[in-house]
Amino acid sequence: MKTIDLWLFLFPWAKFRKRKGAVKLHTLLKLRASIPSFIIITSGKIQDVNVLDQLIPEPGFFYIIDRAYLDFERLYKFEAEKAFFVIRAKSNLKFPRIYSHPVDNSTGLKCDQTIVLTGYYQSKNYPDNLRRVRYFDCEIEIDLNILTNNFSLPALTIRTTL
Repeated sequence: MKTIDLWLFLFPWAKFRKRKGAVKLHTLLKLRASIPSFIIITSGKIQDVNVLDQLIPEPGFFYIIDRAYLDFERLYKFEAEKAFFVIRAKSNLKFPRIYSHPVDNSTGLKCDQTIVLTGYYQSKNYPDNLRRVRYFDCEIEIDLNILTNNFSLPALTIRTTL
């Protein structure tokens, strides 16, 4: 998603704030083809996550999704369609660890876990297990918590998608 600022005087239909106009460009890029396979333009006021309602997940495809699109009910549709997603977790995620897979800490990986969501709405909207890969990126000095519904790829491969 990219927010494009517009001059409200010239684009009154793109009202975003009191004196500012904007549109958002949501794009799905197929890496093998290097061209967008899905483009939608929304008003700057539309929440990003609503675009997932218009996306039809394809079985076996991987979707690397920005954290602004984190909604477990919508992500569960990817699970139902046998599609995979990789998304950064928010800091308030509530979960117990079901299983810890071994990791090589020298790679920056901190953990590779099977988890289940415990927040009331989260667990109701996504009842299946998820995989949590935690990674410390020493270049930008940030801890990344990554969620995916794919349990077969190596943790380092999941980490490099973001």
